[in-house]
Amino acid sequence: MNRRDYLRSTLGGFALLGTYGMSQSLAEAASAGSVAGMTTSLGAGPEQYRLPQLAYSYDALEPHIDAQTMELHHSIHHQGYVNGLNNALEKLAEARDRNDFALVKHWSKEIGFHGAGHFLHEIFWDVMSPDGGGEPGDADLRRAINASFGNFEKFKAHYIAASGAVEASGWGILAWEPFGDRLVVFQAEKHQNLSPMVTVPLLPIDVWEHAYYLRYQNRRGDYVRAFMNVVDWDAVARRYHEARRMLG
Repeated sequence: MNRRDYLRSTLGGFALLGTYGMSQSLAEAASAGSVAGMTTSLGAGPEQYRLPQLAYSYDALEPHIDAQTMELHHSIHHQGYVNGLNNALEKLAEARDRNDFALVKHWSKEIGFHGAGHFLHEIFWDVMSPDGGGEPGDADLRRAINASFGNFEKFKAHYIAASGAVEASGWGILAWEPFGDRLVVFQAEKHQNLSPMVTVPLLPIDVWEHAYYLRYQNRRGDYVRAFMNVVDWDAVARRYHEARRMLG
């Protein structure tokens, strides 16, 4: 796997989730044509981002995540982030052409918000599977979880608690932190806030209400526990190994 493929599959290498790091990292990755969900042509500028196709049907994760929620979440909510990200980038391009940066702060924040929403959803869809659940089969990932959290059950309890306790809307995220070579669990409120700048997301769970309310209403904890039944640990392990190969 080359660096371009790695960047496409792991959210731009380092996490593009921080309020300040998002726009700069996004711009650098986009200019290289290397960001998830983007159509590009070599020798030309970056084109628009697009909604990814799912590898499974909307009803494939039943009974844990219902088909109606999946369809609305993917086709409406995720599409909204894609549209918002493309619009913000277009507005900033217009600002550069006019040399008028009066709204640069606003549109930079829009990139942070919609970009984080788009990229995290790219990973979110990828790390779920109708055949998911259980524990990681990959020995290296299991060792990393044991070293970082004590054992898998302690990790699972930590992940569920952190994800269920996100204030208002956001994400719970299992990520690899390259400087300490460890796994960490953190909360990303509004998905662009409270995120360690250099971590690589491996397993995000969307805990905005649109991700679970039709089936679980206000029982976010039940949704998070159900999510663990569809986690594709092979996909998580692949992201872990790619991150360590490229950045370790």
